[in-house]
Amino acid sequence: MARKRANDYDDKRQAILDRSAELFSAYGYDRASMSKIADACGVSKANLYHYYKDKEGLLFDVIRFHLEELLEVVESADNPDAQPEVRLNGLIAALLEAYRDADSQHNVQISSMRFLPDERQAQLKAMERDLVKIFSAAVVGVAPHLKGTKMMTPVTMSLFGMVNWHYLWFRSTGSVSRSEYAEIVTRLITDGARNLLKPAPKQMKRTAAAE
Repeated sequence: MARKRANDYDDKRQAILDRSAELFSAYGYDRASMSKIADACGVSKANLYHYYKDKEGLLFDVIRFHLEELLEVVESADNPDAQPEVRLNGLIAALLEAYRDADSQHNVQISSMRFLPDERQAQLKAMERDLVKIFSAAVVGVAPHLKGTKMMTPVTMSLFGMVNWHYLWFRSTGSVSRSEYAEIVTRLITDGARNLLKPAPKQMKRTAAAE
């Protein structure tokens, strides 16, 4: 007979995932053993194996649940009927807010997905692509002339570069808030994308007087 799950099974599993994310982020996936995870969670190894049979399953769920939450937040925030800049700003602000208190999960997503088998990586990368599609559509809104050009991917991924790596320097007590940073990224992407593919201004010839 299968063992009946406790009423707080999901809460305990989430606590294990949160602590595992912290350990994977701090020590690296390869150095965070199941024994260390069990100790950090305050449970026995046997109890840990009740929730996850191996470390790979832990890593997969840390990233999967993180991406599911990001997708849910971004999809809820998306408003295709809004003004293009407003839509883009809303998406960026929502993503930055979703990263609040999720630095460990985010770092694990970036640094440790490569340790998973190809099949599991493919599942997670499909979720990442869903996120990219939403933002790509918003970028097209502010710069329609980029649609179908070779610039679309670089611009969209530059946006993610600014947002995904902000955790390395951003401090909640700093001079710039998350919403203000969202506005900065929105302006950089909007103004920059709108000027891409336009002819570069000709350099003015230096006159003898100027020299």
